[in-house]
Amino acid sequence: MQGKTVIVTGANTGIGKATAAELARQGARVFFACRSRAKTQPVIDELKRSTGNDDLHFLELDLADLSQVKQCAQAWLATNERLDVLIDNAGLVRIRHLTPQGFEMTFGVNHLGHMLLTLLLEPALVRAAPSRVVVVASRAHERTRAPIDYDDVRRPTASFTGWPEYKRSKLANMLFVFALARRWKDKGVHVYGLHPGVIASDIWRAAPTPLRQVVMRFMRTPEEGARASLHCATSASAGNETGLYYDEDGSLRRPNPLALDEAAQERLWSRSMEWLEPWL
Repeated sequence: MQGKTVIVTGANTGIGKATAAELARQGARVFFACRSRAKTQPVIDELKRSTGNDDLHFLELDLADLSQVKQCAQAWLATNERLDVLIDNAGLVRIRHLTPQGFEMTFGVNHLGHMLLTLLLEPALVRAAPSRVVVVASRAHERTRAPIDYDDVRRPTASFTGWPEYKRSKLANMLFVFALARRWKDKGVHVYGLHPGVIASDIWRAAPTPLRQVVMRFMRTPEEGARASLHCATSASAGNETGLYYDEDGSLRRPNPLALDEAAQERLWSRSMEWLEPWL
């Protein structure tokens, strides 16, 4: 990854940190796109020491606020940097609020914020082509049995666990991957969706305490969870592919049939573009 520039969202903890650490070891220039400099800078300083790579940088990004997402992208584009890899990694579950623009928080962050960031960074990705967009989804989307209710995503989290809303957001991730890959296939930008495994990370911080304590005993480490992201971001074989879904070991995995429905992909794209239009 020498000479490559990468943005990783949510890179200050969990899978994002493990992914950024390995990319730094491989010599990439890495931007840690996170909300808090106070929480992120110590991680950057730690990884500079452990990897010997000083080309690691903080990029302020609040995926819940579409206005701030646009500010982040504009600030980054103003540097005229090329962007070889964008890793849409950050995620959350069971945050019982609406975003500033009035979307259920999990859907707003996991899907809409990342979609806007990706679309706004298109000029840098195209300039660096062949480049890559890596979307960290989840096999949780495979357990979704109904199409997305686009009225429901404008209401606060309704379930106790936040799991139905999380599954919906990850279905949206996969619908977006397939729709974007189709649109960008002739631009030299390769698009990937993946399941990282069930990982013990801060994404579960708002889950009910008894549930969190039990399930985290059986989860894999963030370093293990980073394998699929790193495969999609760095491997030569993935560089010849686009619009596919990968398992935690980097092998191909079959997505939910709902995600393969082209009409559903276009419906998500259309509704999302309507909502994102003021910031595009």
